[in-house]
Amino acid sequence: MTDLRAAVCVPTFGDFDARTLGELATAAEGAGWDGFFCWDHVLWDPLGRGVADTTVALTAIALATSRIRFGPLVTPLARRRPWKVARELASLDRLSGGRLTLGVGNGDDIDFEPVGDPAPARPRSAVLDESLGLLRRLLEEEGPVSHEGVAYRVTDVELHAGTVQPRIPIWVAGWWPHRRPLKRAARYEGLVPLWPEFALPSPAEYGACLDVIREARNEAGRGHEPFDALVWARTEGPDDERALAYPEVGATWWVEAFDPRRDTLADVRHRIDAGPPRTR
Repeated sequence: MTDLRAAVCVPTFGDFDARTLGELATAAEGAGWDGFFCWDHVLWDPLGRGVADTTVALTAIALATSRIRFGPLVTPLARRRPWKVARELASLDRLSGGRLTLGVGNGDDIDFEPVGDPAPARPRSAVLDESLGLLRRLLEEEGPVSHEGVAYRVTDVELHAGTVQPRIPIWVAGWWPHRRPLKRAARYEGLVPLWPEFALPSPAEYGACLDVIREARNEAGRGHEPFDALVWARTEGPDDERALAYPEVGATWWVEAFDPRRDTLADVRHRIDAGPPRTR
């Protein structure tokens, strides 16, 4: 059995601007949550009222908190320049004293096709893999980095990142039951497993998903290393006991999910203020 921490993940649309996200993060830290994460979109705007820039929002969150872990859930790296992302991540990690986690995924067509970024999903996936490898080198290697790939060419680039964490954790999203994104996640520090319609899987289904991760990490000789696994769900309040079953099958984070098309700012404030669900 693993310990289960609790976080919230909030949208970046409409009323959820950068200033408001900073205020919500302060409230979450005060109410006992362990993490505060936010969405990352550029073009998708389901409310038609504007979208907050995620890096700006993360800066507000970093400045508004002192204890909780934070980051994007998730950033579609295929539409970002890895060296720019690396510079942002290093700055955020230093700003927060080493509390940043990077969630990444393949993204949705709606944030790619209108501006000519890689599409469809399979080409994006290849760019995601190349970006992850280059991003990690830029953040962690001492001395100049050179890279010759399909999507990027880098020659003698040295960022002097100076992160507080020796390695910023990377959590990789993937839809169950697709195996390719799960095996990608197994190469990093965490998994953000997604089910159709964002349904809450049974503990048995969740355990089957993590078995794929365990097998891949054992084959790579990394089975002994810490690994985070998230459960996305919505609880009614601190007394909701649904989270209690998931540590037994390997979950390490319960992430309270909000839908901007359904949950108002007042709803989110109320749920955050009530505190995290029971996790032990």
